[in-house]
Amino acid sequence: MAKKAVVLLSGGIDSTTTLAIARAEGYDVYALSFDYGQRHRVELERAREIAHRFGAARHLLIHVDMREIGGSALTDPMVTVPKDRTTEEIASGIPATYVPARNTIFLAFALAWAEVLEVEEIFFGANVIDYSGYPDCRPEYLRAFEEMARLATRAGVEGRARFRIHAPLLRMTKAEIIRCGLGLGVDYGLTWSCYDPVEREGEILACGRCDSCQLRRRGFAEAGVADPIRYAR
Repeated sequence: MAKKAVVLLSGGIDSTTTLAIARAEGYDVYALSFDYGQRHRVELERAREIAHRFGAARHLLIHVDMREIGGSALTDPMVTVPKDRTTEEIASGIPATYVPARNTIFLAFALAWAEVLEVEEIFFGANVIDYSGYPDCRPEYLRAFEEMARLATRAGVEGRARFRIHAPLLRMTKAEIIRCGLGLGVDYGLTWSCYDPVEREGEILACGRCDSCQLRRRGFAEAGVADPIRYAR
């Protein structure tokens, strides 16, 4: 019987590499993406293409409008996306691009789908090295979510499932992630990282200045590989 896994897929470097790892480990993947009102919705187009390229058994797009809640530069047009920050600034504190409880919401949907599919494995591209200080990417958070899943689901309470959150990239640098993905056949030209896209002559370009763009560009530079996407700057 084929192994199955739910994979959170944003269309970025980390989630795409995570999906590639799940496929390489022999899982039939059920990719899950979210339209949550993010200003960089172009990532959803990339997620669709990536799921197709890797032969996902199904790709589900959930609509959750987090603009109603706000509180983040990614969902509130009145909050500015930080730009041109230094490496030290990016590594310090929790930035304005943090979306309140986003990963908890996403993982809750992944858990619900996993229970319906009778799947115990959930793959999530969390990372605690090249990340922007998000509290919902830490290992203690992932373990706590697993415990919650055991207590809060019918399958868990009845002992029919032991849900596991796989975070294979957790302690990898961005350069290591990129090298890993290239070895698994990932086309990073399909991925999207920018938080604040720029439209120029009908083309959507990455800004090159937000934290996510800077982490991406540094990762490719350290990996010694050309970044295949285009930047406005």
